[in-house]
Parts: sequence; structure tokens; C-alpha cells
Amino acid sequence: MTENHSTKGHSTKEHSQRHGGTPLVVTSAVAAFGVLALLNVDHGPWNKPKMKPMATYSTTGEAARAAGATITPTEPQLAAEPLPAGPKPVNPVNPSTPL
Repeated sequence: MTENHSTKGHSTKEHSQRHGGTPLVVTSAVAAFGVLALLNVDHGPWNKPKMKPMATYSTTGEAARAAGATITPTEPQLAAEPLPAGPKPVNPVNPSTPL
């Protein structure tokens, strides 16, 4: 009754000699290489932000005129027809059935 049930018939010496860390090491190496490659590409010396001179126009019209565009006002839209006074008419529940 002194048998160890956790080994299920294998000796503890064989169990302690198993090596299963190779996939973990390979995965960690690939992940580290990927992170370093992304940092190198995103933050390398060749990827500096390029600043453009900023225009100082206070309105869209000023910017359009400075670019040489002609400004034409839009025609006013017609007002919507007003709703009739009073409550809305009620539709019958089933209009196809005569009373």
C-alpha cells in the first residue's frame, strides 16, 4: 500500500529525467525576435517624423481662397411644409374587413 498512484506505473527516476522545455524555449525566442524586429522597424533612425509647415487660416473660406478656389454660396433650401393642425387620423386595425 505504499505505491505512489501519481506516477501510474512509471518510476520517479524516469519522470524526473523528462525534458519538455524545448517548445517553450523556441516559442520564447521567436517572440523575442519578433518584438525586437518591431521595435527596430517602428523606432529606427530612418523613421523620423516629418513636420510640414502649418497654415494659419482662421476659417475654411480663407484657406480655400488662399488655395485659389472660388467661393459660391449655396441656394437656401425650401422650408418644409408645416404639419396640419389637430391630431393625426387613426388608421383602422384591419382596413380590409368591412364593419
